[in-house]
Amino acid sequence: MSVDYDDLAKRIAALTEGETDEVALMATLACEIHHADDRFDWTGFYRVTEPELLKIGPYQGGHGCLVIPFSRGVCGAAAREGRTQLVPDVEAFPGHIACASSTRSELVIPVYAQRGLIAVLDIDSDQPDAFTEADAAALEAILKDVFGAL
Repeated sequence: MSVDYDDLAKRIAALTEGETDEVALMATLACEIHHADDRFDWTGFYRVTEPELLKIGPYQGGHGCLVIPFSRGVCGAAAREGRTQLVPDVEAFPGHIACASSTRSELVIPVYAQRGLIAVLDIDSDQPDAFTEADAAALEAILKDVFGAL
């Protein structure tokens, strides 16, 4: 199964219209994105809860790490650098945090609201090299549409 990002964006827009609660939005997006493609083994948000610290937020899949400092892992790099991390092989990523031993590749996108960075969207796959630049661009656009006005 491959994601129809146009359909996903329309579905998410309809489900989230008028909602301003960040956690409710994250929960809805985690569910919709996770079930949109078989490549997505774990899909969730890590929220910025204090300076330089991410804590697990709404997600779909097995257990995730509870706390991730900006200084560690793919999620930390996305938050620290403020840019999307597309990792075809997590074993080759310096400082990768193995929250699940099944993860082979990862896509992490910073999430911004008007006040700045609020979270990162983390998508893990049990397949190597599962994500593309097209996946990243489409998901970045969805996140901007949902959170950009908050």
